[in-house]
Amino acid sequence: MTRFKLVTSEALRSMGANISTSFAAATTVLIGMFLLGMLIALGTWVVSWSDHVKEQLQVKVFFVDDVKDKQINAVGSYLRANTDKIKDYKFISRAEALQRMQKRYPELTRDLPTNPLPASYEITPRHAEEVKQLSKRILQVARVIEVVFVVAVLILLIASVLLIANTIRLSIFARRREIEVMKLVGATNWFVRGPFMVEGLLCGLLGAFAAVVLLFLGKEIALPAILGHIDTTSSNDVRALGFTLTALILLAVGLVVGAVGSTFTLRRYLKV
Repeated sequence: MTRFKLVTSEALRSMGANISTSFAAATTVLIGMFLLGMLIALGTWVVSWSDHVKEQLQVKVFFVDDVKDKQINAVGSYLRANTDKIKDYKFISRAEALQRMQKRYPELTRDLPTNPLPASYEITPRHAEEVKQLSKRILQVARVIEVVFVVAVLILLIASVLLIANTIRLSIFARRREIEVMKLVGATNWFVRGPFMVEGLLCGLLGAFAAVVLLFLGKEIALPAILGHIDTTSSNDVRALGFTLTALILLAVGLVVGAVGSTFTLRRYLKV
């Protein structure tokens, strides 16, 4: 416990002596973790939204006005025979279609002299990918956003690791004489490396914690204002990953980034 306190105090002293570089590293981690948190929220929301949309995709088959009952029944027979691809289907008569329109847009249907709406079948496929024209656009957009999400996360993590590594390298350079003295008096390799490792962990943890605080403020202040202008009544099942879990992920990633940056620098620049 005494050794841990000593290593921690040395790490804090080193951060205080190199406050500008430590602040820069923590700030970069903060920005990276903040964007990572936003990307996690956006990415999980997009995945949830795409799943929600897949369940609602439908194919509508409209009939011309002079269609025969025999032809409508033939289409119904075809749908019943393809249950491997069709999850559900429903026949909508002209009268029912008009009732729906009157309920949804009463101002547009108030003075209609006749019913202009055709009969139709509403078909729900088992797999959204089978709805060619509509599903291609929606699902491709979701895939593109997911790819961008992954690439952006990787870039942010690499940038954070490199900056922490550079900060530790500057700390090693600033304390090179002190390290030589410590080795001359018999300090072990891990005793010399310990403060630098803790320094990297603290930079990563402080940056991640600050990012969690900013995300919490955004969640409590900005998000309600944004959602107030968005109609979410029809998509209550679309939601992002929980904030608590996101915060834990960011703190864990911040520690990992700090550890990786420290380890990379110690192996390359600290010869003990």
